[in-house]
Amino acid sequence: MNNPNDPTVVLTDINAALSSSEQEAEAADRPAALLVVGGDLNGTIFNLFPGDITVGRNADNLIPLEFQGISRYHMTIVVSETDEQVTLNDGGSKNGTYLNNKRLIDPQALEKGDIIKIGSMALKYLPKGDPERLTYDKLNYEANVDAFTGCYNKTYFNNTCSREVKKSKVTGHPLSLMLFDLDHFKKVNDNFGHDAGDYVLKELADLIREHGAREMDTFARYGGEEFVILLPKTTIKQAYEIAERIRKSVEEHSFVYEEDTLPITISVGIADYREGVDNGTDLFKRADKAVYGAKNEGRNRVAFFRE
Repeated sequence: MNNPNDPTVVLTDINAALSSSEQEAEAADRPAALLVVGGDLNGTIFNLFPGDITVGRNADNLIPLEFQGISRYHMTIVVSETDEQVTLNDGGSKNGTYLNNKRLIDPQALEKGDIIKIGSMALKYLPKGDPERLTYDKLNYEANVDAFTGCYNKTYFNNTCSREVKKSKVTGHPLSLMLFDLDHFKKVNDNFGHDAGDYVLKELADLIREHGAREMDTFARYGGEEFVILLPKTTIKQAYEIAERIRKSVEEHSFVYEEDTLPITISVGIADYREGVDNGTDLFKRADKAVYGAKNEGRNRVAFFRE
């Protein structure tokens, strides 16, 4: 998958998952994590990678939590380079950080099953290699990934896009979005059959995931033959260069289904975070308008959003 360092995992069905048993060896490389217990984010998991992880209401925290009772920079979690030691520190929060119902005064090393409370939120600590993680990872895949293409799904993209726009507002880092769909895809289905269309979607996803999208990007299937790539810390000029490279690679790729070579191209629209973009929906709408511009200009091309 793309974007492997994204800390957010969504859990949907804990009861079904806990009935499965897995070998401990399979979980050995899973990082430590915090599991949200109860509330709106119940079941959400935040991976804890080596380094200092800030948690709080501000969007520039590595784990942003915009909930009542949580300070702008509420607490910090320090993960050792080996992942073996995870230490909890209060960040001078107004309402305090509580560990196992006791207010945290000094830094404290976390142990399996510890419960952290900040504001109205409770988080359970899972150490590195905990077999319990296998359950959540499977549910994460089912909840966040389009099973047909292996890309992230619309829900995951929308949540990530919203979060990245908020982060750019605070940090000032550039953020770009690329939206594209296949040209005349209905003709492919009509002329070669829906199985051929399914082949094209999977082949296209594999091509872009392996040769187009970067590890830092979020590549998702938005719906039907429509795909998006969210590009953090990427200017509109850089996004154009990436989009043009992807467009060309699709044009030059041989899509062969049952000995038929299918004529596949894409129209691409790109937009970036700037004045007038207040949320993820605004950014998406701009990229969507740019796609229509690319189609109106003849398809198989990249177009910028224009006011």
